[in-house]
Amino acid sequence: MTYSTTNPYTGETLKTFADATDAEVAQALEQGHAAYQMWKDVATAERVTVLQKAADLLREKHTQYAKLLTLEMGKLLTEAEAEVELSACIFEYYVENAEQLLAPEKLPSKDPAVKDAMLVHEPLGIILAIEPWNFPYYQIARIIAPQLCAGNVVILKHASNVPQCADAFERLMLEAGLPAGGFKNLYATREQIKTIINDPRVHGVALTGSEGAGAIVAAQAGAALKKSTMELGGADAFIVLEDANLDKAATWAVFGRHWNAGQVCCSSKRLIVVEAVYDAFIERYVAGVNALEAGDPMDRSTTLAPLSSLGAADDVRKHVEEAVAHGATATVIGAEVSDRGAFVRPVMLTGLTKNNPAYYWEFFGPVSLIFKAKDEAEAISIANDSPFGLGGSVFTQDLVHGVDVARKISSGMVYINHPTAVKADLPFGGIRRSGYGRELIGLGLKEFVNHKLIGVTDIDGTF
Repeated sequence: MTYSTTNPYTGETLKTFADATDAEVAQALEQGHAAYQMWKDVATAERVTVLQKAADLLREKHTQYAKLLTLEMGKLLTEAEAEVELSACIFEYYVENAEQLLAPEKLPSKDPAVKDAMLVHEPLGIILAIEPWNFPYYQIARIIAPQLCAGNVVILKHASNVPQCADAFERLMLEAGLPAGGFKNLYATREQIKTIINDPRVHGVALTGSEGAGAIVAAQAGAALKKSTMELGGADAFIVLEDANLDKAATWAVFGRHWNAGQVCCSSKRLIVVEAVYDAFIERYVAGVNALEAGDPMDRSTTLAPLSSLGAADDVRKHVEEAVAHGATATVIGAEVSDRGAFVRPVMLTGLTKNNPAYYWEFFGPVSLIFKAKDEAEAISIANDSPFGLGGSVFTQDLVHGVDVARKISSGMVYINHPTAVKADLPFGGIRRSGYGRELIGLGLKEFVNHKLIGVTDIDGTF
């Protein structure tokens, strides 16, 4: 596996990194276990001081951290700065809430012999985090913040195209005061990942990534009897009902499909518009996409970034060609893009039928799948006809009715009048092929803990 920094805007490889040696993997496991033995006994109130310091450091050098994101995976600088801030906010959420969320829970019992019963939430040990390139800092923050608060320690295997971001976050946490081994970045190989999972000091695996990678890692974790959480792909439905504010809906659709160059699991990939407002919405949507300006992601005036790599751009084009070969119509709707770098010109795919495999695909780039629904019922049916179930959106001016429609959408998250969002104080996760488990808030905090029952009785003899 080649770990390297290749600028998606120029195509220039700037730096390469050697794979971890087996000795380095062994050292990380030993150091992580030693750190856990100490960290598990640190009070939550003390653990969170490290997170607050990390948040402060991120804000202190937010542009410096952001530029590294842009350099390695092509994210717009403005979006990169927002990701740095979001990571800081995740840390601060747990600074403010971890102690309360981890407090013992008193349990009622009808048995008079049980004088007291409580549920305590204790750490397990080393957690392996396998993370993707599309949000290099946010993905790390949303796993290590809750796990460190819980008393666990984390070994990171990050994506091979963001090695400097991974290293920067390890150095950040050390500077914030986390003991050595509390969070370790490893440029691990696939075989080494299996070794780590099988080590008895490792007690869980959290993966965000593709279905293929998730299936392999979940199988390895299952074989080792280790718990796993999987945050995988998505093909979020963006439903526009007849009473929607079309200007608002189109504006959010442009953003929801094209932020991070469309490389977001919870991007608004399938635009489902009821027939009565279809033409009016599409006119506004196309105009909005046409206004995007592709260019240098370091330039704050740029509004459409390159994809993460030339390979990623080629894959998106091939998938569009395959969709067309099966009967879809591809309409280029974005302005011209440069031949330089990993740019893909925005495309709409229409005329998708169920016998076209692209009907069920996730397009990881600026490709919009457009569906015309005859009415609300059909819009909901199309939304639910997907192997994925991550997020979704409903646009309507009747908020009460919007919530009713949201309840009928089969996914982990649904927003009214907004694309699926990522927030520091709201949970993230999906169902079906979008994975299992949840990250953030209390749900993410308690994914990898021992929920131990402590029962106090006072009775002679046997039960």
